Amino acid sequence: MKNIQVRLASRPSGWVSRDNFTITENEVAEPGPGQVLVRNLFMSVDPYMRGRMNDVQSYIPPFQIGEVLQAGVVGEVVASNYPGVAERDYVMGMLGWENFSISDGRLLRKLPRSSAPLSWHLGILGMPGMTAYVGLMKIAAVKPSDTVFVTAAAGAVGSVVGQLARIHGCRVAGTAGTERKVALLKKEFGYDAAFNYKSSGSLAASIKQVCPAGIDVLFENVGGEIFEAALWNMRDHGRIALCGMIADYNSEEPQPGPRGMMLMIGRRLTMRGFIVTDHPEACDEYVAKAIAWVAEGKLVYRETIAVGVENAPQAFIDMLRGGNTGKQIVRLS
Repeated sequence: MKNIQVRLASRPSGWVSRDNFTITENEVAEPGPGQVLVRNLFMSVDPYMRGRMNDVQSYIPPFQIGEVLQAGVVGEVVASNYPGVAERDYVMGMLGWENFSISDGRLLRKLPRSSAPLSWHLGILGMPGMTAYVGLMKIAAVKPSDTVFVTAAAGAVGSVVGQLARIHGCRVAGTAGTERKVALLKKEFGYDAAFNYKSSGSLAASIKQVCPAGIDVLFENVGGEIFEAALWNMRDHGRIALCGMIADYNSEEPQPGPRGMMLMIGRRLTMRGFIVTDHPEACDEYVAKAIAWVAEGKLVYRETIAVGVENAPQAFIDMLRGGNTGKQIVRLS
């Protein structure tokens, strides 16, 4: 069997391009002691991966030039030398951008056989859903009757944040980059109000229109001008959950922070960044609840699916430019 793999060819300067990737083909390796051979079925591409393409110290090690890139992957076990993991088991782990991966069995999580599509374990039942729950419930400590504003609201995380906020009795508004996505936010994801940030005049005025009483909780995925405009619309004692800053991920130099930070003092605002993996108990709590919410129709889910590992680089680039609705997935086999 042949294994098609995607490797990091060079570190991007600014926006990622196809030239930063290279496609190779190798023989499929045999698992050693304690290892498992996995046929990869679905792979996730996520904004945080852009930071790993830079050679800088962060909460997760950078990708290395010439090595196979890594991602959250769901796959089927082909061969196992690890007790408790058997052939034909479905597993999830940090594996390669490739058709087959060798993994230490300790680093894999067995998935239950259920009616939920396997790819959902990379989205609404996986890291994006967990991130939405941790940020909203644990970091921002949302309360019923809060007004919640979400940036990148139609993305993998934002589309879940809005639904969770509605489940918990909040009014929720958000922003997206196309009229189609704005309509989807209101018709499918339960948003009370939304606007297209690309066609709005004043961002601050647009936010004021969809949040006339101000923002109690800001779930921030974008940064930049939208973050600044939302900051000016925060209510006293508001809370900001800093999940991502996708507007800055492809900047060659660090960008200045939002103006008007002085108002955080007068309005007694709380702002906190978070990494979802720091909250394993909350993640388990979310999955148990999410399974029930999905079954009850309270949580709906959208995926954008690219096909073939060789198309993973373009799927990643498209996701960074906002081309996806809901979770961006690559079907590998």
